[in-house]
Amino acid sequence: MNELPVVVVGAGPAGLAAAAHLLERGLEPLVLEAGPGAGAAVSQWSHVRLFSPWAELVDPASERLLTGTGWSRPAGDSYPSGGEWVASYLAPLAATLGERVRFGARVVGVARRGRDRLVDAGRESEPLTVHVRTADGEERVTARALIDASGTWGTPNPLGGDGLPAIGEAAAADRISHRVPDAGSPDDAARYGGRHVVVAGSGHSALTALITLTELAERSPGTRVTWLLRRGSVGDAFGGGADDQLPARGALGQRGRRAVEAGHVRVVNGFRTAEVRRAGDGRLTLVSDTGIEVTGVDEVVALTGFRPDLSWLSEVRLRLDPVLEAPEALAPLIDPNVHSCGTVPPHGVAELAHPEPGVFLVGMKSYGRAPTFLTLTGFEQVRSVVAKLAGDDAAAARVELTLPETGVCGGAGLFDADGSDGAAGAAGGCCVPDATAVSDEVTHPPAGARIVPLLGSITSGSITSGPVSSN
Repeated sequence: MNELPVVVVGAGPAGLAAAAHLLERGLEPLVLEAGPGAGAAVSQWSHVRLFSPWAELVDPASERLLTGTGWSRPAGDSYPSGGEWVASYLAPLAATLGERVRFGARVVGVARRGRDRLVDAGRESEPLTVHVRTADGEERVTARALIDASGTWGTPNPLGGDGLPAIGEAAAADRISHRVPDAGSPDDAARYGGRHVVVAGSGHSALTALITLTELAERSPGTRVTWLLRRGSVGDAFGGGADDQLPARGALGQRGRRAVEAGHVRVVNGFRTAEVRRAGDGRLTLVSDTGIEVTGVDEVVALTGFRPDLSWLSEVRLRLDPVLEAPEALAPLIDPNVHSCGTVPPHGVAELAHPEPGVFLVGMKSYGRAPTFLTLTGFEQVRSVVAKLAGDDAAAARVELTLPETGVCGGAGLFDADGSDGAAGAAGGCCVPDATAVSDEVTHPPAGARIVPLLGSITSGSITSGPVSSN
C-alpha cells in the first residue's frame, strides 16, 4: 500500500499541516476539502481576531515548505484575524501543495476495501476506500491511511439546554445564528442594530459577540443585549485577565466584563433553553426548563459550542469516549469537567489511535465536544501521527510541544453554582444596574425558581430590586 496516498480530510490548519509533514516524510498526501478554498471554515469567522499570536499559528513543517517559495512568517507577536490567517498562511500553504489539495470534494464515507465494519479479515492488509462527492458526481479514492482534520465548525450545538434542539428551535432558525456578528458588516449592522439580541454561551466566542454587539449598540440606539448563561453564576466566564498566559484572551475577558459592568449587557444565568416561541410579529420568546421566559427577542446568537460529525465514519472501527465523543485514550486528558487549556498535556498518536488501522482524528475534531483545543495542539498531533505512518516510532512517541499554562478555560464545574460561594465575586463582580429594565423581558418564573444576583444572596419567585443576573 506504500504507493497509495494518505487522505487528509479538511484543508484547515491541522489538515494542511498534516500534508506538509507527510510530504516532508516522503509520503504522498491528498487533501480533500468540501469548501471552495483553504481554511473555508476559518473564512466564515474571518472578522474575528485570534487570541494566539502568529508565533503559535504556523506549523514548523509548513513553514519549512513555505520558506522555499520565498514566504516569510508575519511578525510573531501580532494577532491575526481569521481572514488574515487564511490570506497570509493557509492559502499560500495550499497553493504550495498544489494539486495535492482538492477543493469542492466532500468526504461522505470511509471503509476498509471490500469489508464492512463487521468483517475482521483483512483489516490490517487491505487499504481504505474514501467515498467523495464533487460537483461532477461521486468517486472513490483508495488510501493507505486517513487523517480526519475536518473540524467541528459545520455541526454547532443547538440552543436547547439538554443537547437537543429546543421545541420550536428549528422553526425559528432564520432568527438564530451560530456565528459571531461582524461589527463592520452592513448586513450584520442591519440585522442586529436597534434590536433585542440574545447571546447564549459562556466561552470566548460569546464574549467576542458581547463586545461586538456593545460596539454596535453605541452606534445604533435601541440595541439591547441579553446574555444567557446555562451555568448558575458568571464565575470564571471572564477568564484570567492579566494572569492569562495568552494575553489577548485575558484582554478579551476584561473587555467583556467592562461591557457587562457598564450596563450594556443584561446577564441571565441558570437559563437552559427548553422552548422557542414565535409571536405574530416574528419576535421570539425563549423559555427555560424552569419556566422563566425572555421575551421580545429579535435575534439569537447561539455560541454553545460544537460537536463532531461522525456519521461518515460509521463503517470504520473507532474507540470513542461515550461522553466527549473524543478518542477514548485522549478523553481523560481533555475532559472540561476536570481540565482547562493549561492542564491538557501534549499528546500524539498513542492517544489518537483507534482499532481501525491507519485512521486518525486530529485537530478540533479529536477533542469531540471538549472546548479546550489550541492550534498548537493540532500541530503536535499531526507531527506525531505522520511520524508513526512513516515508521518513525521514536519521533511519534516524542513530545515536541510546550503549551501555555493557564487556568482560565471554562468548564462545566460551575454549571449549577448559585453564586453564593464567591465565584462571582472572584470574577470581579458585575451587575445590571436597573433590575426593572430586565423584568419586562424576563418574566413568569414559577414558584421556587432561582433568581441569582451577581452581588448578594439568592432570592426566589420573582426578580427583585438591585443588581441581578437572572436565569
